[in-house]
Amino acid sequence: MTRIPTVVIGAGHAGLSVSKMLTEGGVDHVVLERGEVANTWRHERWESLRLLTPNWQTRLPGFEYAGDDPDGFMTMGDVVAFIDAYASLVDPPLETGVTVNSVRRNDERYRVTANGTVWDAASVVLATGGFNLAKLPVVSADLPAVVDSVTALDYKRPDQLREGGVLVVGASATGIQIANEIHASGRPVTVAVGEHVRMPRTYRGKDIQWWLKRIGRLDERYDEVDDLVRARHVPSPQLVGTPDRSTLDLNALTDKGMRLVGRLNAVNEGRALFSGSLRNVCALADLKLTRLLEEIDIWAADNGLDDQVDPPHRFPDTVIEDDPTLSLDLHSGEIHTVLWATGYRPDYSWLDIPVLDRRGEIRHDGGVVTDSPGLYRIGLNFLRRRKSSFIHGAEDDAIDITDHVAAYLTSQDRVRVH
Repeated sequence: MTRIPTVVIGAGHAGLSVSKMLTEGGVDHVVLERGEVANTWRHERWESLRLLTPNWQTRLPGFEYAGDDPDGFMTMGDVVAFIDAYASLVDPPLETGVTVNSVRRNDERYRVTANGTVWDAASVVLATGGFNLAKLPVVSADLPAVVDSVTALDYKRPDQLREGGVLVVGASATGIQIANEIHASGRPVTVAVGEHVRMPRTYRGKDIQWWLKRIGRLDERYDEVDDLVRARHVPSPQLVGTPDRSTLDLNALTDKGMRLVGRLNAVNEGRALFSGSLRNVCALADLKLTRLLEEIDIWAADNGLDDQVDPPHRFPDTVIEDDPTLSLDLHSGEIHTVLWATGYRPDYSWLDIPVLDRRGEIRHDGGVVTDSPGLYRIGLNFLRRRKSSFIHGAEDDAIDITDHVAAYLTSQDRVRVH
């Protein structure tokens, strides 16, 4: 058994950021990684995926994008190379190929067991990401065997799917991007649309992320919102990062020939049944987009930018056909594959501490696990700020979390400060 102040689980961008800050604070620690550095980015994303944030926004503690395309968007290979370079800079006390089997609380310390080795730690930082498992709705179990069922986590490229029609369930960033790619491969695509966040790639000549940063939206803190649970479960915005900075929304999908249906509510005797609220759901997303643009316009006027950017404009409402399809016979041969773009969830099967709520999510206060002192979480949506779900959001979160770790260890007199 190895006794150590802190164990960090996960060597993605968040775990490496924590390691850098712990090292700067003189806190002895080890970083455990089940695969390789940036393992999720390497192996658990579809091949054509690009970041939703422009390159100028890609930064980690003490490290930032330094290429010649600040307005471009990183491919997965670019992201892996960026994180590999960061790992070389950080030079963390890293052990790769180490699968954590159990984290238990032992009196006031933690026992971390991985590959037969045990670490006895005063604190543990969980940096395992929030996208370990596909989040599937109950209705997925009712699909007839004649239809293939594929999750966004398993999807890599269109040619792994059977020829024929595809029903993509989900219309957030993942759903619309995958739907667009599958349709471009020649397969007919139907998109089942639930709650979504409509957002243009650019507005008034600037990337939408430029505006969100300027109006303070990305830095909004978790303790500043009225409904934090709601804020943490808002779908990812309908954005895509492409060289031409195009907007990919539902109108773009229908313009290309894709069909929209409502939320998939049930599968009954082989027939998929869709909600009749598609028009209302889209109208709400359109309304929220208009409110965001109004907020941007007010900020631009108040800060003297009106003559430095393009004039204000509005986007057409989402176009919905007069009588959207309410059901599909999955035995008819029209749909050969259902692709579930219904979100992801963390895997806590190895966490043997009663800190999960009824949703299976960790109870925490901005990354500080409330029911288990010395246990921390990083890398979740809106962990401490709205930008927490983006790579650059790890910087401020890591600083805050490691400050708390250092204070906790000092208060327990269990840290060796160099």
